[in-house]
Amino acid sequence: MIELKTPAEIEKMHVTGRFIGEVLDELSSVAAVGVNLLDLELHARGMLEARGAESCYWDYSPSFGRGPFRNVICLSVNDAVLHGLPKSYVLQDSDLLTMDIAVSIDGWVADSALSIIVGTPRDEDVHLIRATEVALEAAIEAAQPGNRLGDISASIGEVAAEFGYSCNLEFGGHGLGRTMHEGPHVPNNGRRNHGMKLKPGLTIAIEPWLAATTDEIVFDDDGWTLRSADGSRTAHSEHSVAITEDGPLVLTRRPERKNATTGQQEEQASG
Repeated sequence: MIELKTPAEIEKMHVTGRFIGEVLDELSSVAAVGVNLLDLELHARGMLEARGAESCYWDYSPSFGRGPFRNVICLSVNDAVLHGLPKSYVLQDSDLLTMDIAVSIDGWVADSALSIIVGTPRDEDVHLIRATEVALEAAIEAAQPGNRLGDISASIGEVAAEFGYSCNLEFGGHGLGRTMHEGPHVPNNGRRNHGMKLKPGLTIAIEPWLAATTDEIVFDDDGWTLRSADGSRTAHSEHSVAITEDGPLVLTRRPERKNATTGQQEEQASG
């Protein structure tokens, strides 16, 4: 089911999205060499509780997981890229950490993810993360009313190829609104001018993710964490986006800060 949202409903999702941006921004500053993943999980729980937000992950039991999921954030390290089950692991220098979170406030959901480097950056990891970020921005730019869903997917695949990576099509973006997963599915590669027409009111999570040297994935022993099949590093960038009459509105922008790996300003405080 694909449900178009009213401007008022999109603004409610924007409230949730701004909060998610704040959570990821704060966790990015807390994540450091010597910090345990479980401490990041607890920090996220505290922020959700203080805000009165509900985790979309808690008790999540999809067909592919070994559920129920009993955490509020996915934390994936190095070759892990999706659905990382928080565990007792102390972050090491040069670890590549992906944080992915979806919450609901007053019944409206937003979803976002980012990858950061803890400690000393490796050039190849900076390149990988940058590929997902550029792919995400290209896909957002393609999310114009009147365009096709395939234009979004093709934008991701084209950028990935330019950076030297290939895309896995098993997991990708999705619609969202009252729940974390609604239609449509948003693949990370596709054909321009194909697929459903984008209409104002459509709200989707766009989430390019890449592995350095493969497009195949395997499940970890915990039944949740997805890793690159060859053990290569991975990265993931995601925003929730609303299609409006005026173009795409990013609901989950993080507060402007300096990029941990480049020192450049990134993310705008709004839309």
